[in-house]
Amino acid sequence: MRATPPTASADVPCRKKPLEFDDNIDAECPVLKRVRDEPEPGPRPGLLPPSPPPTSDLPPAVVPAARLGPYILLERERGNGSYRALHCHTGTEYTCKEYIPPGEARAVLAPYARLPAHQHVARPAEVLLGPQFLYTFSRRPTGTCTAWCAAAAVSLSPRRLRFSRQMASAVAHCHKHGLVLRDLKLRRFVFSNSERTKLVLENLEDACVMTGPDDSLWDKHACPAYVGPEILSSRPSYSGKAADVWSLGVALFTMLAGRYPFQDSEPALLFGKIRRGTFALPEGLSAPARCLIRCLLRKEPSERLVALGILLHPWLREDHSLSSPPESDQREMDQVVPDGPRLEEAEEGEVGLYG
Repeated sequence: MRATPPTASADVPCRKKPLEFDDNIDAECPVLKRVRDEPEPGPRPGLLPPSPPPTSDLPPAVVPAARLGPYILLERERGNGSYRALHCHTGTEYTCKEYIPPGEARAVLAPYARLPAHQHVARPAEVLLGPQFLYTFSRRPTGTCTAWCAAAAVSLSPRRLRFSRQMASAVAHCHKHGLVLRDLKLRRFVFSNSERTKLVLENLEDACVMTGPDDSLWDKHACPAYVGPEILSSRPSYSGKAADVWSLGVALFTMLAGRYPFQDSEPALLFGKIRRGTFALPEGLSAPARCLIRCLLRKEPSERLVALGILLHPWLREDHSLSSPPESDQREMDQVVPDGPRLEEAEEGEVGLYG
């Protein structure tokens, strides 16, 4: 059977295909709880109200503008449509995501129901269903991999090798259990501990649940820097898993080099470079690392490594001492697609490649 992404309601346009979902929710899937009272919009839930009067004993950050179960919704996060939330009883901070309408609850939870727990794939701590919206609450990360790469000195260190292994492990686990991630990019990997030694895939948003061995997809949406050449072609469909492997290759290249393998200030020129599939590997990469990148960024999807095979590659199975790139190269490592924004800003949005 073909891949079947989540279904939207009739009055909500959706670019995804219908999802066939089994009524039996996996025991490890986040428990869906209903809330009696939901903050009514006007302003929307989670938006900060006018500043409290000076006599208020509560600090502005925790004024109960929107109470949802045991949580208080605070300000909206920049650029990703989520909110900062505070657990009333424990004081723990969470990230709250809002989904409309709540009738799509099963579609939102379907990837988590399919996927067994994994140490490098994050899951919502709690899911609340209100009359108008579905809310997921996840532990706040301690930082994004993109921000870490932008702040850290460019070096091909064992730490980057360890992070590359963790990212590949998350993708392989999803593919093994019938999930195609689609919008895969470096920004979606975040740190789950204060020491910043463990990366997790932040969520399974936009993932497709496969109902059989056929992983064909038809939509043409992706982050420009991570899109595969087959998605840019005139083919009506493409392999979702192979497209994920290409995106993982771009992420690993960026992790090691501090820049994208394909970059240009003009989208049309950028897409032309991706279609040709020609890129220059950074200096200082060991032979096994160069081999792995080439195996992931092959122009022909059928020639790429499968996700489970990536974990068997010699570079990810052994520790290698990687030398740092020359100083002259480090000045060019902050180039991103398009020119101007930093890595974090270039990865914020998903765009329709054909309007």
